[in-house]
Amino acid sequence: MGFFTEMFARPRPQEQALYRASLALIYAMSRADRAEAGIKPADFPRIARTPALR
Repeated sequence: MGFFTEMFARPRPQEQALYRASLALIYAMSRADRAEAGIKPADFPRIARTPALR
């Protein structure tokens, strides 16, 4: 059974790990820090995607 798991499992792209890390960093910021930077909750995915694509 382990053979099939390894055969069909694909490694995650590097961008996805960077995207998750960037998104976690934004969520870790306090509300005051996000307001100071002008970041709204609707902008979180767009902002997190930018460093992930670099």
